[in-house]
Amino acid sequence: MGRILRLLGPVALAMSLSAFAAMPGRTADLVIAMPNWSSGQATAHILKVAIDKQFGLEADAVEMGTLIAFAGLDSGKVDIHPEVWLPNLDNLVERYVTGAGSVAISPIGVPAWQGICATRNAADIYGIKDISDLSDPQKTAALDTDGDGRGEMWIGAQTWSSTGIERVRANSYGYAKQLTLLEMPEDVGMAAVDAAQATDKPLVFACYAPHAVFELHDIVRLTEPPYDPAKWNIVLPSDDPAWLSKSSATVAWDAAHYHIAYASSLRSRHPDLAAFLERVAFEPEEAIAMSYALQVERRDPQEFAEEWVSKNAERVEAWARP
Repeated sequence: MGRILRLLGPVALAMSLSAFAAMPGRTADLVIAMPNWSSGQATAHILKVAIDKQFGLEADAVEMGTLIAFAGLDSGKVDIHPEVWLPNLDNLVERYVTGAGSVAISPIGVPAWQGICATRNAADIYGIKDISDLSDPQKTAALDTDGDGRGEMWIGAQTWSSTGIERVRANSYGYAKQLTLLEMPEDVGMAAVDAAQATDKPLVFACYAPHAVFELHDIVRLTEPPYDPAKWNIVLPSDDPAWLSKSSATVAWDAAHYHIAYASSLRSRHPDLAAFLERVAFEPEEAIAMSYALQVERRDPQEFAEEWVSKNAERVEAWARP
């Protein structure tokens, strides 16, 4: 499994970048930067459908990485990003929101958390319960699926800001020496979790909530030292080529939350739409339902969004015209 996943990663990244490069010029009224995770895809389409119904504006939902999306928000090529995670993207917020003022962040966020999880088998049988256990070669040997003597761990998709931070954490804690850190699309990472559960095999992986995986499986979050800002120093790859060596993080993630971001120019171009985006609010349980619908039930995002907006018509109307 590990050998196959490592081959898939660069291919998926190349396809994503080429798809963005091949995107034609703007034909719709708006461009929504769509993340490559399920709740973000659902939210992007919900916004697309709602904006069409409430404001008569056509939006294209275009999949792209967050760094590209923020550059697009800054340049005017992108109008909306449906799910900006903080503190992951604090550096980008400081650059584009606080500094340049070209991007705005909705004040309403969805509470979340991030960390490292293990299957119940890995925790109870192999004793992988704390982040320090990942530095124990006797324990991580159980995570070796391709016979190369090293265990494997999925740390996220290539375009996620959290993936680079998880690589920093692995280096800082020291378990990068014991484990091969895999980067590939979320569908592949979650398929590995499904397979491990079905075959009662141990597995450790990067995790976040709200997410459908906790509805599907008995998952254990590894314990870690509590967050300490003095021990959390993250440099983004976009800021410094030597970001990995200059970063360190030997504590748990800070409490997370995610928000809608939009180009500040919307406040003058479409002030009613900007006000709408400032009022959109989702609950964590709804994000789990979105994740489940798209990732588990394989619902089409557009069809799911149309149904969601129809069922929540009064609520969407209140966001648009309170």
